[in-house]
Amino acid sequence: MTYLSGAGAGDRERVKHIVMWKVIGGSETEKAASVSAVKSRFEGLRGIIPGMTCLEVGVDFSKVNYACDIVLYTEFESRAALDAYATHPAHLKVRDELEGVRIARHQVDYVLD
Repeated sequence: MTYLSGAGAGDRERVKHIVMWKVIGGSETEKAASVSAVKSRFEGLRGIIPGMTCLEVGVDFSKVNYACDIVLYTEFESRAALDAYATHPAHLKVRDELEGVRIARHQVDYVLD
């Protein structure tokens, strides 16, 4: 899919940004609270970030020892929109609120062919 904008801007790439985290928690109850915090904070960004066309948050149910606890799946209309998201005040607020909740982070950004 190609997104178009104003005159002279040309075609935009559809960019996917996927982030997975392990979260802190000494018990299942504490871990569930951490997952809930991450999920609700990121879902609160829906409709706020310019150029973000999709946002999903998924919680792992497998509980295998090598799985991450939660995943953020987002799509952006361009690399520039993804770059702007990284410094958007709403995103920075979420990142700061979750400092210390996420103990491991994995990320993949790619352009959809």
